[in-house]
Amino acid sequence: MELLRTSQHGLVTTCLFVLTVSLLVTGNMDVWVTNSNGGDRLSQKASLSPTGSSNGFRIFVDRNKRYQYISGFGAALTNAAAYNLYHSSQRDQIMQDLFGKSGISMSYLRLPMGGTDFQGVQPYTYDDLPSWQHNDFHMDHFSIQKDKEFIIPVLKQALQINPSLRIIATPWTAPAWMKTTNSLFGGEFHNGNNYQQAYAQYFVKFIQAYQAEGIPIDAICLQNEPKHTDNSYPTMKLSWQAERDIIKNYLGPAFNQHSINTKIIIYDHNWDDTTYAGNILSDSGAAQYIRGSAWHCYGGRHDTCGGFHNQHPNKDIYFTECSGGDWAPGFNVVWGMRILSIGQTRNWAKTVMYWNIALDDNHGPKVGVGGCNNCNGVITIHGNGGMTKNTEYYIIGHMSKFVFPEAVRLDTPEYGWDDVHSVAFQNNDGSVAIIVLNPRNDRDQTFYIDIDGQHYQYTLPRESVATFTYRS
Repeated sequence: MELLRTSQHGLVTTCLFVLTVSLLVTGNMDVWVTNSNGGDRLSQKASLSPTGSSNGFRIFVDRNKRYQYISGFGAALTNAAAYNLYHSSQRDQIMQDLFGKSGISMSYLRLPMGGTDFQGVQPYTYDDLPSWQHNDFHMDHFSIQKDKEFIIPVLKQALQINPSLRIIATPWTAPAWMKTTNSLFGGEFHNGNNYQQAYAQYFVKFIQAYQAEGIPIDAICLQNEPKHTDNSYPTMKLSWQAERDIIKNYLGPAFNQHSINTKIIIYDHNWDDTTYAGNILSDSGAAQYIRGSAWHCYGGRHDTCGGFHNQHPNKDIYFTECSGGDWAPGFNVVWGMRILSIGQTRNWAKTVMYWNIALDDNHGPKVGVGGCNNCNGVITIHGNGGMTKNTEYYIIGHMSKFVFPEAVRLDTPEYGWDDVHSVAFQNNDGSVAIIVLNPRNDRDQTFYIDIDGQHYQYTLPRESVATFTYRS
């Protein structure tokens, strides 16, 4: 993956201060703060009371203008992340910090189906064959046994802590025998009808096997970054034509046959190409089975999904991967809040997810020399079993702790690039969460939140973001 540095609409490295505010039944707003330039990390501050009028920047929250429903916020439980979590001596507390109400209540996970570049053990798929066997079209050797070592136990614990947690699953590669290179590392999908049918059954068996473990799969993507291949770690090219045909001819019908309600999501790659997903959705035979498309941050404009949604308004948008790393040292919440948490949800995303939940002090464990060698996890788990909560932990938390699954996005104004940014959501219980960002590094910004005829004034320090939850 490549982190691009682009114009003001691309990746930006300014710092930001994060703040969250919650309005109680009394009409007051409670305030939580995280900042880039100070010591506050989701720290609760003094409550706010309504003021008599509003002047200057006004964030008017319009309950009558509604957009997409939210599925959740979180990160990827890679093999490496699960390995680190499972073997930590402080695992129970860490899991509470990630998924519990006392922590940040992560609500959505991305689960690789088999190997990636981040591995605690050697990469595998669910239908690996001995060298003398060339195919397994009937999936006789399919097994999730290796996931039971530490991935499934971590998932079960996460679901016990947060039963509302949802999972999207994605393979980095098909089994080697389904590929032209007969290798998990690099190569392309072997595009014959028998391989396509077998791959559809691979997903069916995966969903059924996980369901038998008490782990429902909310959605699947057919391939992570299908335009990318690397011979140093599990990857696979999958053309849009092959993805279309698998869904249209085999996967969609197989889900119907087996009464599987798991959503089918396409693409799962960067903002810089809309033709891959667009070509698939232009085929009505495939589109009837597809719920939406998934996107990554490593190329293109961050507002791409808004335009794509306008072209395909009946299909959902999922944002599924972006990683923090050593290229952005220090504690800096600006980019993640502006481009991802606020930027993607304002551009119709139902999910916002980072890459690895938990890596070790060496950015791993990893396999091979490819992929990302300086990525950070949402948390870092140290050799003594303890952890450090990285910037991404608080960026996610300012959303997931206050915006719950099935919340609906409400309308708020859009100001200039250096002015306050905002996004708002109404939860099922009627409470409203409002996230406000001051991206400037030179001055504080004062604004009013206007909702239900009430006005709340706040001065947001430079490089800061605020989340307000309001209950009428």
